[in-house]
Order: sequence, then C-alpha cells, then structure tokens
Amino acid sequence: MLTLTINGQSRAVEVPDDMPLLWVLRDHLNLVGTKYGCGIAQCGVCTVHVAGKAVRSCQLTVGDVGTRAVVTIEGIGDTPNGAKVQQAWMEGSVPQCGYCQAGQIMSATALLDSNPHPDDSDIDAAMAGNLCRCATYIRIRRAIKSAAARSA
Repeated sequence: MLTLTINGQSRAVEVPDDMPLLWVLRDHLNLVGTKYGCGIAQCGVCTVHVAGKAVRSCQLTVGDVGTRAVVTIEGIGDTPNGAKVQQAWMEGSVPQCGYCQAGQIMSATALLDSNPHPDDSDIDAAMAGNLCRCATYIRIRRAIKSAAARSA
C-alpha cells in the first residue's frame, strides 16, 4: 500500500511500485484529466507537477514519487499561477481539439512558477517538450504572456 499526496489530499493506493504514475492517476484514482499520449515522455500530454516540477507521468513510476506532492490538471487551478494560466487559456480560446491542453497548462504553470516574466525564448524552451497536433502554439504563447502580465 502506497500513500500519495495528490492535489493536497492523501490518497492510498495498492499498486506495484513500478507502475507509471499516469496509470495510478487515471485507473486507480479516477483523475482522468492527465492524458496518455506517446508513452515515452516525448509529447508532454501526461505532464503533472511533482514537488513543483513539471514531469512526464507516463515514465515516472509511482514508487519514485515517494512522499513528494503531486499536482494534476484537476488541482492546478488551486494554485495562483495555475489559476492565472487557466483563465488566460479560456480568454485566449487556446484549445482546438483540446487533447494536449492539460499538459500544456501544466508546463506553462511550471514555467511561471520558476520565471514570472518569461520572454519568447524562455517560453519556447519551457514548452518545447509539449506537442500540439492542432498547432495552437501562437495562442499558447499569447496566453502564457497574458497570464504572466496578470497580478497575483
């Protein structure tokens, strides 16, 4: 039995230590906002925060999470930057199909957590691992800039 802190709540799960965090979130905790994309940590769709850092949950085992806090798309709006990013995403009509957007929002929030006033090169570097088949990259950059410009 493992006890994880997910979105500020203690959650007990009975799973093997080597199970990817993505499957624990989706299949055992019913937190389905985090999506499966490529399964090899290359697309960014499965991005969550572990101890405040953006990580790919398809490759991180639940045993490797340990006692570090996990935040998913379901909980990111409870954080100051997460709320700003989600608001900017809605106001900017960022999503097209929407499949990648949870991962995009998680990476954008991690960027603003570490750099509250990113320039274009900072945004490009932070978001490079998040792919969008609909190519909403211009709207994503605009929303990140909008979120960064909002007061706390």
